[in-house]
Amino acid sequence: MTEKTVRDWMDLATKELKGRDPEPLVWNTPEGIPVKPLYTAEDLDGIDHLGTLPGFAPFLRGPRATMYAGRPWTIRQYAGFSTAEESNAFYRKALAAGQQGVSVAFDLATHRGYDSDHPRVEGDVGKAGVAIDSVEDMKILFDGIPLQDISVSMTMNGAVIPVLASFIVAGEEQGVPRAQLSGTIQNDILKEFMVRNTYIYPPEPSMRIIADIIEYTAQEMPRFNSISISGYHMQEAGATLVQELAFTLADGREYVRAALKKGLDVDAFAGRLSFFFCIGMNFFMEAAKLRAARLLWARIMEEFEPKKPGSSMLRTHCQTSGVSLAEQDPYNNVVRTAFEAMSAALGGTQSLHTNSFDEAIALPTEFSARIARNTQLILQHETGVTKVVDPLAGSYYVESLTDELVTRAWEIIERIEAEGGMTAAVDKGLPKRMIEEAATRRQAAIDKGDEVIVGVNKYRLEDEDDLDILQIDNSAVRDSQIRRLERIRATRDPEQLETALAALRKAAETGEGNILGCAVEAARARATVGEISDCLRDVYGDHAATPKVVRNIFSGEYKDEPEYQTLVSRLSDLAATLGEKPRIMVAKLGQDGHDRGAKVIASAFGDVGFEVLAGPLFQTPDEAADSAVEAKVHVVGVSSLAAGHMTLLPQLIKALEERGAGNVIVVCGGVIPRQDYQALKDAGVSAIFGPGSNVLDAARTVLDLIAGRRRNVA
Repeated sequence: MTEKTVRDWMDLATKELKGRDPEPLVWNTPEGIPVKPLYTAEDLDGIDHLGTLPGFAPFLRGPRATMYAGRPWTIRQYAGFSTAEESNAFYRKALAAGQQGVSVAFDLATHRGYDSDHPRVEGDVGKAGVAIDSVEDMKILFDGIPLQDISVSMTMNGAVIPVLASFIVAGEEQGVPRAQLSGTIQNDILKEFMVRNTYIYPPEPSMRIIADIIEYTAQEMPRFNSISISGYHMQEAGATLVQELAFTLADGREYVRAALKKGLDVDAFAGRLSFFFCIGMNFFMEAAKLRAARLLWARIMEEFEPKKPGSSMLRTHCQTSGVSLAEQDPYNNVVRTAFEAMSAALGGTQSLHTNSFDEAIALPTEFSARIARNTQLILQHETGVTKVVDPLAGSYYVESLTDELVTRAWEIIERIEAEGGMTAAVDKGLPKRMIEEAATRRQAAIDKGDEVIVGVNKYRLEDEDDLDILQIDNSAVRDSQIRRLERIRATRDPEQLETALAALRKAAETGEGNILGCAVEAARARATVGEISDCLRDVYGDHAATPKVVRNIFSGEYKDEPEYQTLVSRLSDLAATLGEKPRIMVAKLGQDGHDRGAKVIASAFGDVGFEVLAGPLFQTPDEAADSAVEAKVHVVGVSSLAAGHMTLLPQLIKALEERGAGNVIVVCGGVIPRQDYQALKDAGVSAIFGPGSNVLDAARTVLDLIAGRRRNVA
């Protein structure tokens, strides 16, 4: 293309824009990447990856030569709720309807290594996933599902040892030797320390656990992926696509190094590593991200000098974004998920989960899950997307984006290396801080309307009908689990149990032997998830993070906005009247570690002028009430994303009243169905902020509540 041709386009574009220069049409993405309105062949000058072929290093165009033309991606829906019986019935129906693999969501009690009868998990059992306490639960979970034929993906990190051990024993007792089990265990603890927070042990012993799992599966389970290195939760926590790409691959490099320290040969395990990425609404960039990820992983693996091509091959599962789903006008989510699924397919994913449209409100119903699953079936059978390998290859725009992502992500990866690797960077809090800053900046852009969310901050319905949602009776699930635990403890061999747990404890203390191998024997002796976890807790201790709040993001984004200045002024006036700044404690109750919303609220409220206390994760209602009383807060704001609100919030209000602090205002926000609003208000909750709530509107409401409470007291 000649310079004259480009000038001709500029002239035509200027005419169409009625004399305006087309340069302002450049869009700067959240990653800071300038996206032009026109890309030409000149934009591909100097890009090294052009001309590569699928199935060959660096695998940018796909890990397999024929990709979907030979075999489409695996349809794998992530699900789990209530009891093992209920989840099993759901999986069997889904498999009969075209799903090709099982992906298990565990409840938060299981994630954190607690049995269902532990007092700390009263509000969490069976709410955000399936409750698994032992091998007996695991056997029920997979009853009638042929584990020699169906691959199983398990999203588990903190309690990965007892859960994987229970799965192995359940498979053997179903008649499937562990060498025939196929699937993936997430086993990605560095990501937990960064964003998702369902960790148990400190970083160093957690890395030893990961290495032992890689070693055991390499030797005993050749069809099983020992780790799924996850960027999904990073993007869900607010990471930009560049950050998600860089931190995920840097985590992968760290896990390879941990396995090599065990004395493993890189080719013995690297081919069974897998990755897990989020697919959001930036359609072309998400496709480019997967292409860039494969190139960068091949580059990273050169350091370890593998002999097998498969050791440098990035294979990935993808899931459509949960954060992109909106509570408002929720049927729009069907469209969002379809676009995200298409983007994942064009990027070359190996398997895919599509979210249900109601997941911004509650767990999916059978109706919504069927739509989500059929979204993939329609993509595979009706769109023609599976007929051509890497159909976006050669696109001026997509190839330029791919190269831009490679360059920018590599800069962050090199920065992580300069910090001493990912474990060191996580210890220093660098990735967490960068992600929280990005999340807060994006929320400000949404609240200002700079980023449009249809049905949320633009084109919003005046009235919305309630959806039929899935309700879980938490107390009934917990009672059922407790009865099964009692039966197990009454019928197992105490001597066999103690011998197995002693061997596990010794392996943890001495560093000798394999922790997973010992845990398999403990699970066979019917040690529970909590008992195996506590055995390791006794040796390693619990990891406790210190909450930190980023500042000056909202104030920087809003500094010239009149409504922001008015709010700051009002709050300053109230502080003068009170003789102190209004104080709010942002609390996370139960075992819910998803703290994106809590951190964004704490950051924004602090910038407005509140004195903010960021409570620690995993508090009980009594502990949160103690903290609130000690800090003499005016407001407790509870962030809930794991469906425990109906149990935990009434308990908090009661605990405050018992401490003579019934005047403390309680508000809540997060994934809370509208159907629950009245019951929460009847229990004493003063305000509820659902998904998509404007943060400054929330601050204004809280300010009004404090001012109103003061007037009533006066």
